[in-house]
Amino acid sequence: MAKIAEDIKKLREITGAGVMECKKAYADAKGDLDRAIEIIKERGIIKAETKKDRKTGAGLLESYVHNGRVGVLLEIRAETDFVVRSAPFKELSHELVMQIAAMAPQNVDGLLAQPYIKDESVKVKDLIKQLISKVGENIQVERFIRYEL
Repeated sequence: MAKIAEDIKKLREITGAGVMECKKAYADAKGDLDRAIEIIKERGIIKAETKKDRKTGAGLLESYVHNGRVGVLLEIRAETDFVVRSAPFKELSHELVMQIAAMAPQNVDGLLAQPYIKDESVKVKDLIKQLISKVGENIQVERFIRYEL
């Protein structure tokens, strides 16, 4: 019983999913931790898809300047101020401005289709979907601008 509790705790730390969601995925995976992680990711993507049409009323402007030569200003939105002020949302915003500075996408669609610079097996849109599944709100990159000298 203690191993199950430890595995569920570990699953929660890895995925950021709720305790009950971790417990259910662990049971569905018949105790296989790696399979439980995959189940949670699959369910998270499905959950994110159901939220994509919800209105994003709160937002954040994130800026980044690299060596005084490349500057980025990003407008990113969520449904509530509570999520916008959260640490995971701010971390995502910072990662996105660094992505834009490094990879110079032409538009939002181009950004979302790019491989994430810190893990090329993940696309930027999937990085955003992971946070949507954690916070339970729609998140949209509205627009950005990138300057380079």
